[in-house]
Amino acid sequence: MHGTITRPDPGPRRLPLILRLALRELRAGLTGFAVFLACIALGVAAIAGVASISRSLSDGLGREGRRILGGDLAYNLINREATDAERQALAREGRLDSVASLRAMAVAESGDAALVELKAVDPATYPAAGDLATDPPGRLADRLAERDGVPGALADPALLTRLDVKVGDRIALAGHKVAIRGTIVSEPDKIAGGIGFGPRLMISEPTLRATGLVQPGSLNRWSYRILLPPGTPDADLDAAQARIRAATPEAGWEVRSRSNADPRFAKSIERFTQFLTLVGLTALIVGGVGVGNAVHAFVERKRASIATLKSVGAPGSQVVALYLTQVMLIAGIGTLIGLAIGASLPFLLDALFSADLPLPLNPTLAPGELALAAAYGLLTAFAFAITPLGRAHDVPVSGLFRDTVDPARVRPRWRYRIWLGLSLAALVGLSVVTAFDRRVALIFIAAAAIAFGLLHGVALGLMALARRLPHPSWPAPRMALANLHRPGALTPAIVLSLGLGVTLLVTLSLIDANVRRTISATLPARAPNLFFLDIPSRDAAQFREFLARAAPNGKIEDVPMMRGRIVALNGVPASKIRPPEDAAWVLDGDRGITYADTVPEGSSLTEGAWWSAEQGAKPLVSFEADLARQLGLKLGDTVTVNVLGRDLTATIFNLRRVEWRNLGINFVMVFSPGTFRGAPHSDLATLTLPGGTDAAAENHILRDVAKTFPSVSAVRVKDALDAIGDLVGRLVLAIRGASAVAVLASLFVLAGAIAAGHRARLYDAVVLKVLGARRSRLLAAYALEYAALGLATALFGLMAGTLAGWVIVAKVMHLDFRLDLSGALVAATAAVALAILLGLAGTWRILGQKPAPYLRQI
Repeated sequence: MHGTITRPDPGPRRLPLILRLALRELRAGLTGFAVFLACIALGVAAIAGVASISRSLSDGLGREGRRILGGDLAYNLINREATDAERQALAREGRLDSVASLRAMAVAESGDAALVELKAVDPATYPAAGDLATDPPGRLADRLAERDGVPGALADPALLTRLDVKVGDRIALAGHKVAIRGTIVSEPDKIAGGIGFGPRLMISEPTLRATGLVQPGSLNRWSYRILLPPGTPDADLDAAQARIRAATPEAGWEVRSRSNADPRFAKSIERFTQFLTLVGLTALIVGGVGVGNAVHAFVERKRASIATLKSVGAPGSQVVALYLTQVMLIAGIGTLIGLAIGASLPFLLDALFSADLPLPLNPTLAPGELALAAAYGLLTAFAFAITPLGRAHDVPVSGLFRDTVDPARVRPRWRYRIWLGLSLAALVGLSVVTAFDRRVALIFIAAAAIAFGLLHGVALGLMALARRLPHPSWPAPRMALANLHRPGALTPAIVLSLGLGVTLLVTLSLIDANVRRTISATLPARAPNLFFLDIPSRDAAQFREFLARAAPNGKIEDVPMMRGRIVALNGVPASKIRPPEDAAWVLDGDRGITYADTVPEGSSLTEGAWWSAEQGAKPLVSFEADLARQLGLKLGDTVTVNVLGRDLTATIFNLRRVEWRNLGINFVMVFSPGTFRGAPHSDLATLTLPGGTDAAAENHILRDVAKTFPSVSAVRVKDALDAIGDLVGRLVLAIRGASAVAVLASLFVLAGAIAAGHRARLYDAVVLKVLGARRSRLLAAYALEYAALGLATALFGLMAGTLAGWVIVAKVMHLDFRLDLSGALVAATAAVALAILLGLAGTWRILGQKPAPYLRQI
């Protein structure tokens, strides 16, 4: 009989055996994995939340670019208006709107004066994009129109408070009256104007011209916004820019487009995102220690199962694969929880604080960023789980069964060490490749590795010291000392988790204290009391005499000042230069520049000599030494700057070091007098009063200046420092919030370490209670053990945190470092108390157990 034999139907496809067994074991629940889940979820949530918020801010800037910029394209000029030909070239591309901005002094009828950020607009066209909200609402043209011979103005509510005026009152600008017709509620293009040191005051362009504040050489900025038809693609923007560039090749425009409305904010968001991501990664890595502790405890609980599997012939690799699959499935659950929390943060932020946010937020799901956070979480879980799981590979069945009384010490096979190395390399690579500044990422990774190594060394040293110390005669101290170095001691886990938290808290405390001291005490002590801007050069001598009379014992400095923008270095356009991040600001936007016959005060030459009177007739420049090094500049190189619409090229004649921290008159570039011979300019002056800050004397001088020299703007250094201090305070608050995640992860790890030692402590308690030990004596022993661990860790945290704080303050921020351990000691004391309390809390329940049930299992 002939025919074919058909293969029997295998039925529905089944899952792989390892996965089936893993899922079957997980039916018992996630008991013992609370800390594991919390550590993974917390770290992933931090990274996903920061990335999602950053993406939402970036999308918000991109979506609102037209409104933020005030148009589709913005062409900016410093210290001059566009010529008729230049305006015509701009107007040919679309609807044109112009805005002028400068600083001025607003004087109330009472004589009180305040610096304002003056903004002059065309009421017929402003705002070209977005909406201006005022209180009371109304047409802008009506608010700024002239009534009874007095033009109108809109003011920031802060100005009304500062001058003690109200809507309807009149104030003076350069001696010209304007009436406050309302307050500004929201300004669509406020972000593009940057951070100011005074409240906003909005007037019309005709009013600005009537004040006489716009003079040749005065510090002002003109922005020309072009509004294209809705739906215009980005390719048409590029074409429009090319046509304008061809029509106005020598204009010296600073150009922005709606797709990159404010690159400064975009860069700041990227930098801050990287920092907070690294803090989140720190929390995740700290949590990895908790993962390792939880997996170790999991393996301990599964000893009987592992022994059974091995006794029926399961190879060690299959056992490891089974429990690694379980661990990674649980890590996947923790990762999903973290992703859900992180992805929801932008929406929560928008719902609760949208009205208070200074930047536009466009809440959105960011799949790429969430995938990156998930990769961080899963890689961390794998890296910290593979070693404790790998140890079960070669432990014999008999060793697993008798491990309670004779613990086996097994090192994982090389294959598991290689997997550990690969996973750590993947974490490092992911951190570096996705970093905004790879140098910072590498420094962070190196610092984290050093911190882990040092803490591991501290733990080993503490155990070695406890092993060699003479045994006390009292039972409690002797038991505490033995617990520090016994097999399976909690010392490594507690020192690592608590040490990282204390180090981070001490570092932040010292940075905060030094930055605040610098802003509130050090800088005011060194800095001048008052800065005076826009002093007409024709009135410079008269103004100096006025200050000498007003403050006979004061120190007066004055220099000529213009604004210029670097357009080329050695003939290479600035747009094609990729400088280091620390030096990029020099090429971004306009800079204050001056000329001098002698070396400016606060500067010292490092290379070259100062020019003589004869040499100074040529176009030469002195460049700040550190910035020159970062930009690759040397003596003899050329720098081209655009000043008042003209490109001027000067040769670097010398390099000098500038003391920026005195807040005096300092410039990146100081030119020879011949470079700007005959160019219109204004003067900048400072006044330093003897005895430091004197609010009454400063206010008196401000009133007199506003009355005698109405076109001169005055800035109180204290007001500027207060504004900076407020900004720094917000940044520190954000950093503290992010760092709290890492500290919370440390607490989870500490709790997990204590929970992981539950089995060993239970065994000790049962044996000792059978031998007659009282609960009070056991508690005393455990309290001494945890106090020793907390004290050793706190001392390390104080030293390591102080070193880290010194490096960041002195070497990164370039500020004077002063050791202020008030906040640091609080953190260290809290660490000791926390170690004792958590340790005793975890031990109390153990000491209450009856010995009999556990003796049957031993």
